[in-house]
Amino acid sequence: MEKALLGSNGRAATLFNVSPKPHPGRPPSARMPIAMAVPKSGTRSTSQREAIYTEIEDHLRKAIPKPPPVVFEPMHHLTFAVPQGTAPALCIAACELVGGGRDQAMPAAAALHIIHAAAFAHENLPLTDRPEIRPPVAHAYRPNVELMTGDGMVPFGFELLAGSDDPAGENSERILRAIVEITRAAGSQGMVSGQYHEVEYLLPSGRGRREPEWADHVWAKKEGELHACAAACGAILGGGAEEEIEGLRRYGFYVGMIRGMMARGDGRREDGGVLSTVRDMKKLALKALEGFDQGKVEAVASILDANMC
Repeated sequence: MEKALLGSNGRAATLFNVSPKPHPGRPPSARMPIAMAVPKSGTRSTSQREAIYTEIEDHLRKAIPKPPPVVFEPMHHLTFAVPQGTAPALCIAACELVGGGRDQAMPAAAALHIIHAAAFAHENLPLTDRPEIRPPVAHAYRPNVELMTGDGMVPFGFELLAGSDDPAGENSERILRAIVEITRAAGSQGMVSGQYHEVEYLLPSGRGRREPEWADHVWAKKEGELHACAAACGAILGGGAEEEIEGLRRYGFYVGMIRGMMARGDGRREDGGVLSTVRDMKKLALKALEGFDQGKVEAVASILDANMC
C-alpha cells in the first residue's frame, strides 16, 4: 500500500530502515538546497501549536536550575535560542489524542526540546574543519562553553523525564519506556548518526555522484526517527494502546522526514523532485491517523501542516 501511494518515488517504503549505500568515497561537496514551500496551516491550528510551545518553554524556565550562574546562564541561553522544533509539540498532541493529559507528556516534551537544543548547539559550533551546512548563527559564549553546556543538557533532559516518575500514579513503566525511546532516537544509532552523515554528505573530499540514500539517511535519523519517538512517547505516556502507539510512531516518522526535506531538500528537484515526494509522504502520514477519532486529530495533524510551510 505504501509503495502504491508513493508511486514511482517509492522512497518511504523502507520505513525505519534507511541507510546510505556503502561506497569507497564520500559524496562530493554540495549544499543541500532549499525545497519549495506549500500553503500554510490555518490560524486555529497555529494558535494551538503556539500554546503548546509556550507551555513547554514555561516548564523549562521553571525546571532549569538557577545556581551556579556559570552553568545556568549558558544553559538557559542555548535552550531558548534554538529554532523551534516540532517534535516536542507532537509529543504533547499525541498524548492528548489517545486520551492523556498535557501534564503527562510535558516532561518528555521538555526533554525532547533540551536534546534538540543541545544538538543544535553542537552542530553550530564555530569550527573551521567542516563544511558549512547552514547559515552561521550568533554565539553568545565561547565554543568550549557551548560544547560542554550542550554535553550537560542531554542528561538534564533525561533527569527531567525521570523526575516525573510517580509510583503512586503507576506511571513508572511508561516513564522508563519513554526514556528508552528517546535514548535510541537521540543516540549513536539515531540523531547522532544523522549528524555524522550530514557532515559526510557535504565534505569536499568526496568522490563520485551524490546518492539519494545519503540524504534519506540524514533525514530519517535526524528528523524522522526523532519525531517518530516523540509521537510514540506521547501515546505511551497518555496510556495509548499498542496499535495507537505504533500508528502515531509511523505518523511521526513521515512528519520528520517531511520536515528535513522541506528545510534543506536533498538535491533532487527534477520532475517535481522533493515536493512530489513530500506530498506522497503526507498521504502516508494522514493514512496513519485514519484509525483515530477524526474529531480529535486537528492538533496532531497541524504539526504536519507546520512542517510543509
